[in-house]
Amino acid sequence: MRRSRVLRESTLVHAESIDGPRQSLWRWCAALVAALLVISGIVATGPAQSAAAASTSTTVYYQIPSGWSAAYIHYQVGSGAWTTAPGKQMSAVSGFDGWYQFTVEDASADAITAAFNNGSGTWDSNGSKNYTIAAGGDKSVSGGAVTSGKPEKGDPLSGSLSLYYKPSGWTAAYAHYQVGSGAWTTVPGKQMTAVTTCEAGTGWYHVDIPAASASSVTVAFNNGSGTWDNNGSKNYTFTTATAAVSGGAVSVKDPCATTSSTVPAVPSGLKATVSGTSVALSWSAVSGATKYRVAYRDAGVVKYVTVTSGTTLTVSDLAAGTAYWFKVRAENSAGYSAYSAQVDVTTGSTGVVTVPAVPSGLKATVSGTSVALSWSAVSGATKYRVAYRDAGVVKYVTVTSGTTLTVSGLSAQTAYWFKVRAENSAGYSAYSAQVDVTTGSTGVVTVPAVPSGLKATVSGTSVALSWSAVSGATKYRVAYRDAGVVKYVTVTSGTTLTVSGLSAQTAYWFKVRAENSAGTSAYSTQVDVTTAGTGSTTVPAVPTGVKTVVSGQQVSVSWTAVSGATSYTISYSTGSGAATTVASTTAAKVITGLAASTTYNFKVRAENSAGNSAYSTAVAATTAAAPQQDEPGGSVAGATTGTPLGGDPREDAIYFIMTARWNDGDSSNNMGGSQNVKSGNAANNDPMFRGDFKGVIDKLDYIKALGFSALWITPVVTNRSDYDFHGYHGWDFQRVDPRLETPGATYQELINAAHAKGIKIYQDVVYNHTSRWGEKNLFVPTVYGKRDSQWSWYYDAPVEGKVYNPTQTDADGSTYNGDLWSETQPAGQNCANWGVPMGYSAEGYRTYNCQWPNATSGMFPKEIFHQCWIGNWEGSDAKDCWIHEDLADLNTESAVVQDYLIDTYNKYIDMGVDGFRIDTAVHIPRVMWNRYFLPALQEHAVAVHGEKGKDFYVFGEVAQFVHDKWNRGSVNHSAPFYTWKERREYSTNDVQAVIEQYQYENLMGGDGQPRSTNARLNGNNYHTPDHSQFSGMNIIDMRMHMNFDNASNAFHAGMDSDDVTNDATYNAVYVDSHDYGPGKSNVRFDGGTAAWAENMSLMWTFRGIPVLYYGSEIEFQAGKQIDCGPTCPLATTGRAYYGDKIAGTVVASDFGKVASATGAVADTLNQPLVKHLQTLNQIRRAVPALQKGQYSTEGVSGNMAFKRRFTEGSVDSFVAVAISGGATFTGLPNGTYVDAVTGDTKVVSNGTLTISLSGQGNMRAYVLNGTGKIGSGSAYLK
Repeated sequence: MRRSRVLRESTLVHAESIDGPRQSLWRWCAALVAALLVISGIVATGPAQSAAAASTSTTVYYQIPSGWSAAYIHYQVGSGAWTTAPGKQMSAVSGFDGWYQFTVEDASADAITAAFNNGSGTWDSNGSKNYTIAAGGDKSVSGGAVTSGKPEKGDPLSGSLSLYYKPSGWTAAYAHYQVGSGAWTTVPGKQMTAVTTCEAGTGWYHVDIPAASASSVTVAFNNGSGTWDNNGSKNYTFTTATAAVSGGAVSVKDPCATTSSTVPAVPSGLKATVSGTSVALSWSAVSGATKYRVAYRDAGVVKYVTVTSGTTLTVSDLAAGTAYWFKVRAENSAGYSAYSAQVDVTTGSTGVVTVPAVPSGLKATVSGTSVALSWSAVSGATKYRVAYRDAGVVKYVTVTSGTTLTVSGLSAQTAYWFKVRAENSAGYSAYSAQVDVTTGSTGVVTVPAVPSGLKATVSGTSVALSWSAVSGATKYRVAYRDAGVVKYVTVTSGTTLTVSGLSAQTAYWFKVRAENSAGTSAYSTQVDVTTAGTGSTTVPAVPTGVKTVVSGQQVSVSWTAVSGATSYTISYSTGSGAATTVASTTAAKVITGLAASTTYNFKVRAENSAGNSAYSTAVAATTAAAPQQDEPGGSVAGATTGTPLGGDPREDAIYFIMTARWNDGDSSNNMGGSQNVKSGNAANNDPMFRGDFKGVIDKLDYIKALGFSALWITPVVTNRSDYDFHGYHGWDFQRVDPRLETPGATYQELINAAHAKGIKIYQDVVYNHTSRWGEKNLFVPTVYGKRDSQWSWYYDAPVEGKVYNPTQTDADGSTYNGDLWSETQPAGQNCANWGVPMGYSAEGYRTYNCQWPNATSGMFPKEIFHQCWIGNWEGSDAKDCWIHEDLADLNTESAVVQDYLIDTYNKYIDMGVDGFRIDTAVHIPRVMWNRYFLPALQEHAVAVHGEKGKDFYVFGEVAQFVHDKWNRGSVNHSAPFYTWKERREYSTNDVQAVIEQYQYENLMGGDGQPRSTNARLNGNNYHTPDHSQFSGMNIIDMRMHMNFDNASNAFHAGMDSDDVTNDATYNAVYVDSHDYGPGKSNVRFDGGTAAWAENMSLMWTFRGIPVLYYGSEIEFQAGKQIDCGPTCPLATTGRAYYGDKIAGTVVASDFGKVASATGAVADTLNQPLVKHLQTLNQIRRAVPALQKGQYSTEGVSGNMAFKRRFTEGSVDSFVAVAISGGATFTGLPNGTYVDAVTGDTKVVSNGTLTISLSGQGNMRAYVLNGTGKIGSGSAYLK
C-alpha cells in the first residue's frame, strides 16, 4: 500500500559524493557496459603490449569480494587470444581466507591483461579497465590494486583500523569512510595526521578509524580541497587491523614501524589470574619484540588488545560466570610470531587456572528412542558438556550435577554418536572418545488428538490443572494469558500442572495441546478462572479520576493507576439492572456489547494480595442510539463458510487486481464519493468505486484464459474516508464493503465462483492500522465540530440512530458524519484545548483544535492505538507509530487488539479464502507476528480446513525500498528478516519484548542473520528444505521488485538475497504494483514490450511465485503515474478502470487456453504479450521444477541461465533454462532434454548442454525426459 512519506535522498553509488551525480551515473553505465562486454568475452584492453619477453610464469593471487565463493581468472597474454569465459578456475590459498591463486605458464610477454569473476556472472574488471599484471613472479590483486609478491596476511579488523596513506603533491589528507554498511562520514571526512618519522620514508599520513564489530571499512581519500583518490571510483575496502595505501597499492603492514630483520619468537609462560570479572595476564618477554598482541574471545567475538610496554595486561569488565580464552603473540617491524597456546578461564572465580582431565568410562544404554549415558567423575570438574550428532547436526547438553544424562525423543532406528568433556572455571578438557549407538524402533507416529477434560482448580494465586491423557502424546503444552501476555509451559510427564505466583483476584484462561514427534494437536477448549486474594500487604487506595468515553454501544473506562494495585474490577449497571463486573490489570478497559441509548454507572476498585479497596464514586455514561436498521454494510465476515482449494501455492501464478477499478458488473453500487468532481473523475464518468465482485465473477474466465490460477484482491472490509476505493482505510473489519457487493455477487459467492473455476482467492488484509476514524468495533474518536456559517456544509446534524453507510451519500457525494463530531467535549476525551481556534483552512475557514483525528492529541485510547508519529522510517518508531493521518496505528502489543484481529481474520479463513497478502507488515514488530498473529491464523486454518488449511499462503508487504540486501543497514526493516522465527526468548511483556527484539537484531546486523539453502540445489540434487525456523510469513520479493529496471539486474539481485530468506521459492515476485514501479518509480513500468516479455520469461521460470498487476498483459497505462490521490482523474493513472478492455464474452477451456471470445476482450486476448503470457503459464504448469524447484547456477555460463530441480515421491523434474541469450551447462545429469518452447531435443552424454539463443524475452527450457513443445509460442518465444 502506498503512503505519504518524508522525501529522502536516494541511495546512490558512493562515488557520487566525490564526482557528482552525473559522473557517478556515467561511471555506473560504463561499469555495466564493461561487465556485459566481459561476460560476452569481449574485454576492453589497455594499450598494445610490447614485444614478447622471455618465456616465464606468473602466479596471480586474487582476494575475492564479499559474497563470492569461487574465483575465475579470464585473461589474455600480451596481445594473444583471451581464455574462454569464465576463464580458468583459481584455487584457494591455504591459510589465507578469501585469497585464490592461478599460475599462468609460459607468459611470453611483458604483461597479462585479466578480469576476474565468480563463475556465476559477477565480474571484477577493474572498473571496465581490466587489470594489467606485469609478467613474471608473484603478483597480488586486492581492492583494485596490483602489487608484487604474495598476499600479506594482516590481523583481521577488530575494533579499529590503523590506516596510513601516502598521497602525491598534497599538503593535507582526509579519510572519508563508511564502517560496514553504516552511514558515510560528512565530506571531506576525518583529517589524517602527518607522520613525522616513518621507516618507509616521508609523506605519510595516519588516522585511527573506530570500527566496532564491523568486518570492513570503505574509504575514499581527499586533500580537503576537492581532489580525490577513490581508487578509480571503486573506493578502497579494508578488512585488516592495519592498512597502508601508496600509489594505489594496498599493504597490511605498518609503514612507519621500526625495522627489524628477525621475526620474534612465540611468547611462552602465558598465565591468567581471575579476579571477579577481570583477568590479569602475564607472559615471558620475547627478545626483539617491540609490542605484543593479545587475542581473546568475548561473547563469540574475537577481540584484540595491543600491548606496547611490558608483558602484562588486565582485561576488565568481562561478563560474570563466563568462559573466555586468551593467547598472545610478539611483533616487530619484521613481522609477528604465531600465537601462544591459549589459556581458558571462567570469570567469577580466583586463583591459578587449571583445566580438568578428559572424562573416561563413557557408556551408552539404548532404550527405544532414548539413550542413557554415564561416565566417570573428573577431579575439579564443575560441569560436563555432552555432544551428540542428531540428523546431521551436532547438539550439546550441559550437565551441572552428576555424571549421567538421558537423551530422549530421538529418531527410531537411527545411528547417533555421543562424547563428553569436563569443564570448570579454568576451561575445558578435550572430548572423550565417542560412543556409537543405534536407537530402537517405535513404529509409525501420528499427530496426537486434542486433549479433553481440561479442569482448573483455584487455590489463592495458584491454579491446578488436569486433563485426560492423549494416546501417543509424549508431552503437552499449556498456554495461558497473564497480564495480557500469553505464556507457555511444557509438561513432559503426566497430565497435571500447577501454575503458581499469579496475580490475586485476576481473570486467567488456560488451554492445552498434545505433542509428539509427528507434530502437535490443536489447543483444547479454554477454561476461564479468577484467582483469589492472599497475603498481608496493604490494601490499595480507592481509584480516582474515573473517566468514560462513549463510542456507539461501547464505553472506554479509564482511571488514575493506584500504587500497589495488581488488578482492578470494573462494576457497571443500569439504574434497575444487576451489576456486571469485569477485570483489568491496567488502568483502562473497553466495555463492549452494551445496550443502545442506555445510561450505565461505572465504578472501579483496586486490588492486591492484601484485599480490595472500596469502589470509586460512580460515573455515568449513556451509549449511543441503536441504528434504525441493521448496521449498513455488506455481508458479515464468517456468516457463511466455504472451503479453500488447497495445494502448494507455488503451483499457481497470481493475477492482482484492485477490485473497485477492474470490472463493473453492476453499476447500481458505483460511488464517486466527495472527491468525484474535484478529482476529475466525474468528467470521465469514472466513479472511484466502479468495479465490483459481480464484475470479477463475470470475467473469471478471462483470468483463467490468461493462465492464472490465483487472484489477489485488494481489501474487502468496509472503508471510511473521502477516497477509499483501494480498501486500506478499514472502518469495520468484520463487514464487507457494500460498494463491492450486489445480490447474487457477495464476497462468499465470489470465493465460491472462483473455486469452481480452479482459481484461488488471496485476500489483502491489514493488521497495522484502521481508518483515520478508527474501527467501529474497537473505538471511534469524537472530534470537535461546529455547525456555524462556515462549517454547516461539512458537518451533518446528528440524527439519533443514524450511522455511517457508504452507499448513502449527499448531493456532493459525501457520507453521513453526524456520528463523529461534537461541539461539547465528551467525558473522558483527552484532547487538550478542545475547540480552541487555531488558524484558517485553504478556503479561509476558521479551524479549531481537536477538529481532526491525530496520533498525539489524546483522542485515541492507548490500549487500542499507538500515540506517536513515525519520525525515522528505519527506526524503532516505524514499528509502533502512525504512518499517516489517514491510518490510525493499532496497538498490536495490546491483548484487546490482538484478540480482535485474530478473531476477525479467522472469520475470513472460515469463508474459505486461500491466503492473505498482509499490508504494511513491516510496521508491526516481527516478535508480535511470531508470538500471536501468524501462529493463530496457521492453527485456525488447519483446525477448520485440515490438510487444505496447511496450504494457506501468507505473503507480507515488507516495504524495503532500496536496491540492497538490507534496508539501509537495518535488518528489522528488511523483507527476508520476516521469514524467520525468533531465535531467542524475550520478555513476556509484549512492549518490552518489542524493544528487546529490535535492539538484539540490530546488534546482530546483517552478518549475524540466519542463513538458508532452501532455494538452492545441492549440485544437481534437490534436498528436503528445512522449514523448522520458518515464521509462517512469506514475502513480496522487494529486492527483485526494486531492481526490475531490467530483468538481469532483478535476477542477480534476487539470487543475492536468497541465502537470508527462509525459502525464496515461496517469494511473491512482481515488476510493479498499485504502489510503485521498479526502483520506487511512481509510474507503471514502461520499458517496452520486449522488456516486459523478458521480465515475464524470468518470473515464470525462476524461483518464486509470479505476480502480475492487472493490465500489464497489454502494457495498460505504461508510464502513467500510479497514484495521485484525488488531485487528478483516475483515468490518467496506473489505477485506471480496466473493464473496457475486457468487455464482451470469453470462455476459457483450460488455464492459458481460450475456447471462445467476442468483443473487446477478444482483441485483448490477441495482444502479443498475452500470447507470451499464456504460453509461459502453460509451460510453468506442466513442469514441476519451474513451480517448486530449487535452483543453481553452478557450472552454468550465460547472463540469465540456471538449472532447477524438484523431487518428491514419484516426481523428479529437472530443467535447464536460458533467457535472452545462449548458455552452456556443464556437469548436468546425462539423458534426453526436450525444450518446452520449441520441442528441440538434445541428448547429453558428457554432462554438457549448450543452448544457442538470441532475442530479448526469448527463452529455452530444456526438460530432462520432457514430452515436447508446450503452448503456441509467441512473438518472443520462437
